[in-house]
Amino acid sequence: MTITHASFITVPVSDQDAALRFYTETLGFRVTEDRQMPPGRWLQVAPEGAQTVLTLSGPDMGGFTPGQTQGIMFLTTDVDADAERLRAAGVEVAGPDPMPWGRMAGFKDPDGNGFMLLTEQAYGTDAP
Repeated sequence: MTITHASFITVPVSDQDAALRFYTETLGFRVTEDRQMPPGRWLQVAPEGAQTVLTLSGPDMGGFTPGQTQGIMFLTTDVDADAERLRAAGVEVAGPDPMPWGRMAGFKDPDGNGFMLLTEQAYGTDAP
């Protein structure tokens, strides 16, 4: 096998423009692709420097149901600060909570797709 990484993850959304505002203005992602294709708009966003992008799939792209994507993990260097930034932007955040592998917090986008933030720590050390 010669797989190196995931190219994109599909995140079904009900309104691509509203989702674009959330992912760029609230999360600080950048647009990597935004063009019309049959059967609809191909819209992708990603954190700066990421290899894997999120495809914000609108109602015309693949028949996905908004809110069905769950459990995508974003790594961050400061989960506590990022959780506070999300709260300040009006996003409901669960945590952060200490785990054996680091500190984690959870949040949902406006369509209910669920994400986790993680600040990793070395195994065998106490979580802060």
